Amino acid sequence: MRLFVITGTCGAGKSTMKDFLSERLDKEKFACIDSDEVGLNWWDYAGTDKEKKYGEDTLKGAVKMAEGKDLIFVSCLNPLDYFRDIEAPADIETSYFIALCPTDEEIDKRLKARPVERGFTSDEIIKPHIDYNGWFRKNRSKFQMFIDNTEMSEDDTADMIAAYIKRV
Repeated sequence: MRLFVITGTCGAGKSTMKDFLSERLDKEKFACIDSDEVGLNWWDYAGTDKEKKYGEDTLKGAVKMAEGKDLIFVSCLNPLDYFRDIEAPADIETSYFIALCPTDEEIDKRLKARPVERGFTSDEIIKPHIDYNGWFRKNRSKFQMFIDNTEMSEDDTADMIAAYIKRV
């Protein structure tokens, strides 16, 4: 199984790409799974001694859900945490990281546009996500594919990612 991690901060467009890629990739060969679909709750891990296990546990759940297909995994997981902290399931033969990284201004705009129940209700809450977005930009060389999708349409972004996945 090949693992393709679509990553970025909140508001980067990861879940949107999951939906668009599900339409572009052969469902017999690829499973597109968002970490939110695995059924684990981050807040059950946050601030506990198992906080670092969240990424590993969601990945294991997604691999199981993929049932042997190549996995397109949508998550905030980054390659440093993946290689340092996660014991990847044996099913994964190769891992690729695709970062979505619009400008900080675009992240701010997207998060403020979300419904209030999503929790992005103040600059104080949004700031850590903008900071994480900056981390992606500073570490762009750690990704096999890095996309500034600020000015790109969802279709163009999904087409670029799908072409890459089909090519490798």
